[in-house]
Amino acid sequence: MSTGTRLYTGLGHREHDGWLLGLRPAQALACVLLALPVIFPLAGGHLAGALATAMVSVPAIALIVVPVRGRPAARWLFDWVLFQVGIAFGWSRWQSRAATGAAVDPALPDLPGTLARLRFPDGPPMRDLGRICLIHDTGEARWGATAKLTHRGVGMLSDAQCQRLANRLGNLLATLAHREVVDRMSLLVRTVPDTGAEYDAWRSVHERVDAPAAARRAERELDRTVGAVSVRHEVFVTFTGPEAALRRPAAAAGGGTDGRAVVLYRALDGLTESLRALGAQRVTWLSGAGLAEAIRTGFNPGSAGSLNARRSGVAWAAAGPGQTPTPSARVYRHDGFATVSYAVLMPESGTTFGSLSGLLAVRTAGERRALAIHYEALPPRRARSAVRAGRFRAGAVRDWKRSKGFSAAASESRAAAGARAQEQAVAAGHGLVRFAAATAITVPGEWSVEDHAARMENDIAGRFELLRLDLAQDAGFVAAVLPVGIGLPRLRGGLV
Repeated sequence: MSTGTRLYTGLGHREHDGWLLGLRPAQALACVLLALPVIFPLAGGHLAGALATAMVSVPAIALIVVPVRGRPAARWLFDWVLFQVGIAFGWSRWQSRAATGAAVDPALPDLPGTLARLRFPDGPPMRDLGRICLIHDTGEARWGATAKLTHRGVGMLSDAQCQRLANRLGNLLATLAHREVVDRMSLLVRTVPDTGAEYDAWRSVHERVDAPAAARRAERELDRTVGAVSVRHEVFVTFTGPEAALRRPAAAAGGGTDGRAVVLYRALDGLTESLRALGAQRVTWLSGAGLAEAIRTGFNPGSAGSLNARRSGVAWAAAGPGQTPTPSARVYRHDGFATVSYAVLMPESGTTFGSLSGLLAVRTAGERRALAIHYEALPPRRARSAVRAGRFRAGAVRDWKRSKGFSAAASESRAAAGARAQEQAVAAGHGLVRFAAATAITVPGEWSVEDHAARMENDIAGRFELLRLDLAQDAGFVAAVLPVGIGLPRLRGGLV
């Protein structure tokens, strides 16, 4: 990712570009195997047998080759079958133990779906900050921690100030590439649904009855103009690192959970200052009760007001939803709310700093929008290997077409030029960052969620492409709404 005058280019590279006509090796091999039963009868002159075999092989090849909204048709079919099997056997429905009336341990998390693989042990006290809740992802063998930020936002900043923040973010990601303990950062911004009731209650207490009439008129005018479009936000950042990098230094620090916490604390201490350099006025590393509250308000935005008034946190047994009904392929329903999640696809032409803010523009009081960006900084050695492979792949395809007399398409020439520029940037000391962006909109369950989802798509149309996470709305909700560091798939090789 390179930056110019607030312009980010080089975005959106696929991690697994195909070598043969855009196909991955496994797809190409499957197509060859399916074509052989057609080729052999043709070679032997058995036209009828070849046609009969082609009636099966050609649709199968189409399922493998033809992409449908980002996935091969065969993958869509496989996911749909799994989705229907889960519904038929009742695996997709979930109900908390507390909702069944069973005795529960308040300190034991009771969470659905992808969250069930997470563990939330408390680490030892960190200086004067108290205990910090660790996030242990047993599925991917990662450890992390979450902080809540108080940030003034970037909407009123000048271009020069935004450029400085962008540079500092790039520096922060570059430092992650050189750290052995932490290599991923997830930045999550959620709006806080507000019907105006809290503001009306506050104003009734603080309003002065002897205020001048002109001041009252000005205040009402501000309510109609500014108050109608004002919205509160909450910002979270999660840093995680792999167990493989933590194991050895954690053993030297005493081993176990406390040893891993000590090693993480050393990294988090330095990252706190980097977050303040990004404009964070306050960085609060969350304890178990604080993280449980962030998860609870993610599932039930309506509970935020009562939790703020109580100020006692949430027990882990009550952090999740009461139940999730039979899932829908396009909507995730939880605790009387409905959420639609999307993956955000970056434009090939690049984008500007702050352009994603349109995804957080609430249009109706009572709806909640969320945006999460997950980063992974690749180590320098791996980055150099990735860009060399990308440059070689792009050049090999272009040279092969040229040798066969085919002219290179404009997109291929651009990809080759981009691969060379990326290799030169990495050779000059710049980093390579994987990233994924997810967004979601949540409304009360009795509202028409499709209408609000359509408005969200219209708000960003022409700037970004939103890919609705059909058949995976529950996992998309976790990636876009909950500050637990889940949202970036494991890298299995290739260029980002």
